[in-house]
Amino acid sequence: MFANVSALRGVAVGLMSGTSLDGVDGVLLRIDGAAFQVVARASQAMPPALAGELLALQHSGNDELHRAALASNALMEVYAHVVQQLLQDAAMDAQDIDTIGAHGQTVRHSPSPQDPLHGYTIQLANPALLAERTGIDVVADFRSRDVAAGGQGAPLVPFFHRLAFGSDGTSTAVLNLGGIANLSVLVAGADNDGIGFDCGPGNVLMDAWARRHLGQPMDRDGAWAATGRVHGDLLQRMGSDPYFHRPPPKSTGRDRFHEAWLAVHCQDFADVPAADVQATLAELTAASCADCVLRYAPGCQRLIVCGGGAYNRHVLGRIQQRLPEVQVGISDDYGLHATMVEACAFAWMALLAQHRIALPLPRVTGASGPRILGAWYPGR
Repeated sequence: MFANVSALRGVAVGLMSGTSLDGVDGVLLRIDGAAFQVVARASQAMPPALAGELLALQHSGNDELHRAALASNALMEVYAHVVQQLLQDAAMDAQDIDTIGAHGQTVRHSPSPQDPLHGYTIQLANPALLAERTGIDVVADFRSRDVAAGGQGAPLVPFFHRLAFGSDGTSTAVLNLGGIANLSVLVAGADNDGIGFDCGPGNVLMDAWARRHLGQPMDRDGAWAATGRVHGDLLQRMGSDPYFHRPPPKSTGRDRFHEAWLAVHCQDFADVPAADVQATLAELTAASCADCVLRYAPGCQRLIVCGGGAYNRHVLGRIQQRLPEVQVGISDDYGLHATMVEACAFAWMALLAQHRIALPLPRVTGASGPRILGAWYPGR
């Protein structure tokens, strides 16, 4: 762990709404140096109308600036409700909390490491409104400073993954299976120690296909995918996307992997049954993640999976089959509920920002040097 983290003391809330748009996860952490304790955790489902609007705002549209501002306000109301639930469950008051780390909802992610003047990342949020609603200091907009420094802006969680899962010296990788999958390599030899990057789609394409054909927000447990057959030619077509073959540092999102991308790759496979397409999408996620482990975490003994996709038993089974020498498990077995890991990370990063401690990002994002991440909005 990097210098100065031993000085970290405080109580922080972390709030995360991810690419899958299924809800807001929140945690309340007590942090003491490199140690932390989850005091309370809470979540709230994303209101369907808000989820639909946030999904629509992934693309240009009529009056989108006005709509984005209103969606940001509505999202902060959900965030504020989660904060109040955390305080109630922990029997604490607003004045007991040092800071809130609020990630916001990513709607554009377009870093430009060669020319930061053309790079940007946008997470919808209104941190001032959240500070007003809760009376607690808020740190938000974590990614922009990294992008401005020539970094990818994502993933930012590998340093927290090291804090949470990398202390016993076991050669470990952590796979966050959200809408997008990202991998943190914690201990895998001097050449690869301390890197992290986005592997490609996690749940985002599977969720889109389930919404289209099942009318459901997800393929729970991968049960539908398990009924289908992997279509080899379709898998090869999708796996030929140049993103999968780029070396890290790299990051991606819905800007690249979206329903139109899926439609283009499926246009020559109209006769493939819908369940087979879902099985192939699950295999794409499993194959791309497993390939990253083999390529960038050689000798990895343990893969810890977090994020909502950690509960997709079909995908985890496919990953395990592709990594027979690796122990594949979920973060619950290591003390952190899989859906809460990212929220914990942003609580920790918010306290880092308040203590003006920079994250050493170059090995992960490609930024030109360590940077303090996040913008501060004071509470009452």
